[in-house]
Amino acid sequence: MAEPAAGEDSGTGRGECAGRGEQRNPGRGREAPERPEPGWGGERCSINALCPAEVLGSAPVTIVVTSEADTWDIDTSSCRGRGPFVDWDKVPEPRGPAPVPRDVLGRPPKELKRLAREGCWARSHAGRARLYPRLIQRVSCRLVTPDAPAYRDVAGRLFGKRSVSSHPLPEFLEGCPVPTYCLSPHGVTALKKILVCVGALFPDITHSPLLPALAALLLHYSEDEAQCFESLSRLIASNAPHAAYIDQSFLAHQASCMTFGDLASKHCPAAHKLIAGAADNVLEVYSEWLSWLFPGLPFGYAVRVLDVFLLEGQKVLYRIALALLKQFRLSAAPAGLQGSDVKAELQAFVRNIAEHVSADKLLERAFGIRLFSRKEIWLLHMANRKALVERGITVVQRRPSFHLAVDMQKFSSSTVTAQEMRLVWSWIPERFSLFPPLLLFSTSQDGCSLQRFYTCCEGYEPTVLLIKTTEGEVCGAFLSSDWAERKKSGGTSGFFGTGECFVFTVRPEAERYEWVLIKRPELAKAVPRSRQRSPSPAPEALPGSSGASSSPKHLAVPSPQRRGRLSPFLAARHFLLPSETASMFMAGSRDGIVIGGGGGQALALDASLLRGRTERCDTFDNAPLCRENFQVQLLEAWGFQSA
Repeated sequence: MAEPAAGEDSGTGRGECAGRGEQRNPGRGREAPERPEPGWGGERCSINALCPAEVLGSAPVTIVVTSEADTWDIDTSSCRGRGPFVDWDKVPEPRGPAPVPRDVLGRPPKELKRLAREGCWARSHAGRARLYPRLIQRVSCRLVTPDAPAYRDVAGRLFGKRSVSSHPLPEFLEGCPVPTYCLSPHGVTALKKILVCVGALFPDITHSPLLPALAALLLHYSEDEAQCFESLSRLIASNAPHAAYIDQSFLAHQASCMTFGDLASKHCPAAHKLIAGAADNVLEVYSEWLSWLFPGLPFGYAVRVLDVFLLEGQKVLYRIALALLKQFRLSAAPAGLQGSDVKAELQAFVRNIAEHVSADKLLERAFGIRLFSRKEIWLLHMANRKALVERGITVVQRRPSFHLAVDMQKFSSSTVTAQEMRLVWSWIPERFSLFPPLLLFSTSQDGCSLQRFYTCCEGYEPTVLLIKTTEGEVCGAFLSSDWAERKKSGGTSGFFGTGECFVFTVRPEAERYEWVLIKRPELAKAVPRSRQRSPSPAPEALPGSSGASSSPKHLAVPSPQRRGRLSPFLAARHFLLPSETASMFMAGSRDGIVIGGGGGQALALDASLLRGRTERCDTFDNAPLCRENFQVQLLEAWGFQSA
């Protein structure tokens, strides 16, 4: 979808409460084991008008900060009606009447999603207040889930009828912003009580940055504290497969941050390149993606996101954040971001989003992004989670600071500079960039021997291939699977690998070519496991050699042959492909190696590792990576040094 120039579709002004802030909650609570997190989902649709230009502004918002010594008044009186906890003077009424259809809850799920995306109930605060609890009641959750009576019981025991309390906010909110949006002082007190009761009734939550913003937004449209708590409780306890709402541990949250980074690299390549060129730590920039939405977005935008989130889960948040990233790239100065604080630039951009794009257009662009299925994104999330566990991350620790794995002081290569290698490292999946590069093979050290190349690379998964030609051009490939996989085809040379493979150029220009299905997902559809299949190319002779290494250095790409392991992210057998050539990722024999196929080969090297050829191919839809027929000056293979 074509993106308009910066400033187009702004159509919004100032004057509404926003949902962002920088202060953090230092309160303490308790620690407990984590519960597993499922995945999420969503669909594409167009968006219609939401509210008037003057409504969606970006004024500052209050952030709750409660220390252990702090005390606050308790008021347990029940207030019925539409949003009794809100200072409605701060929330101008939406434009024009827009009655919600009486039979809206009887509509099919797809139509209900369409209505939410089009803002069917976005022009009526009363409509939201009626619909939100009913929509949340449809969320599948655990059999034993705390409800409104449980809240009244716990709140009564904790706070009494009227008293002064020194209860701190739960420890899982430490370091998390607690936005109050347009809540009145009475609403802020109610928000604190709800969060304290969540900590008491869900002791296994150890980290949840999204939870306080959701509580605050739901409270705007709840008739009392108990109803808000029950709605929040059902979202916490959701057990729908691959459709999670709220991450509840540091491990799950960090895996979501890495998953967003992977999606940004694939679906926002221009913005990703801009950020990678300006930031010392790309992972650190993407670790703040959720704060761009909550509390970053103004209230009018945040509540529109909530409309759809309640129906579709966390995948919606990925979509909105990706749309923000695309718009940020369009709004960036022509000179780029050199020398600027990228994180601060992004936060300022989101804070003033009304100057760049309307809420309608933002959601329209978000649902125009063609993401993979909920299951594929869940597989990616679980692979990222596994990599974090391999790094020693636990569910009860505080957020560590991850840095790009390439050490600019120690890195040494005869093929690329440290800066060029850092760019290549920013392209690879997040879970691998946590680990420093390890040189496995170099023609300058190991000689020009294909068999030696195989011996050095087997047992490592994935690997990065770098080639420098005699003309000074540099290109290469990221290869997701162990080269030992080539031996499993018996007497034939079969293609193997996954859709995470890609080819690239570094010099004279840096460019990455990913699997064709990433840019054109309409070429294939997900298929049931019973119909999964893998392509097999024309047979070639295989070298006689022993099995795979007995101590493989595999990093978070599980083998489908291993019992109890997850299927790999973007495995070809998960898709109904238009042709076998769409998944010819990598192949090897005693005669040479091939990367990419169909209509040509993205990279082909002979057994001497001295001569090669590059062409356009169907698998990556790439341009030739260098001169079509080239001679190799130097070849290096890099692996990933496990912790």
